[in-house]
Amino acid sequence: MGCPTATYLAASGIGKINLVDFQKPELSNLNRQIMHFEEDIGKKNKSDSLREKLEKLNSSIKIKSFSLKVDENNISKFKESDVLVDCLDNFETRYLLNKFSLKEKIPLIHAAVEAYYGQITTIIPGKTPCIQCLFPDMPNKKDVFPIIGPICGVLGSIEAMEVIKVLLGIGDTLSGKLLIVDIKCMDFDTINFKRRNDCPVCSECFS
Repeated sequence: MGCPTATYLAASGIGKINLVDFQKPELSNLNRQIMHFEEDIGKKNKSDSLREKLEKLNSSIKIKSFSLKVDENNISKFKESDVLVDCLDNFETRYLLNKFSLKEKIPLIHAAVEAYYGQITTIIPGKTPCIQCLFPDMPNKKDVFPIIGPICGVLGSIEAMEVIKVLLGIGDTLSGKLLIVDIKCMDFDTINFKRRNDCPVCSECFS
């Protein structure tokens, strides 16, 4: 979802965007990661490849690319961020990003996709439940899972809009709500969820 989310944020004029990814584009990525092209396969890492495309789209904003795998030792590089955007494909890093969001009190937009389905919520530290309230136990890791390309476009567009709403303080965000999207049946369902009183991650935000 990083490609559609970042593309709409850049086109909207978001002043500074940090792109973080250590992998290189692969052929299997191109059905959904629409800002990587065949000519990019195996050459540049994804953060640099995406930055180059976005700079051509909007040269008036600042875009930095970081070729690194986020971990506990380097995540502090991003503590000056106004919003964190989860376009991840694994829960290990997602849990880490969630903890960092709460520690630094930075809003976090979480989204995930698989096959024809997607989900998204907005986390406001100290006000809303966190990712670990929603997923108290880490889901089993899947080495390979199918994704139909357009679901990334749908969720990425919504994710960009949530970022814009948080930054501008407009509209109603998906805070405390989980939007579930099924594009195969074209169903959009929103469920409310609450903070877990025994959540070991966000309990300090409410103390």
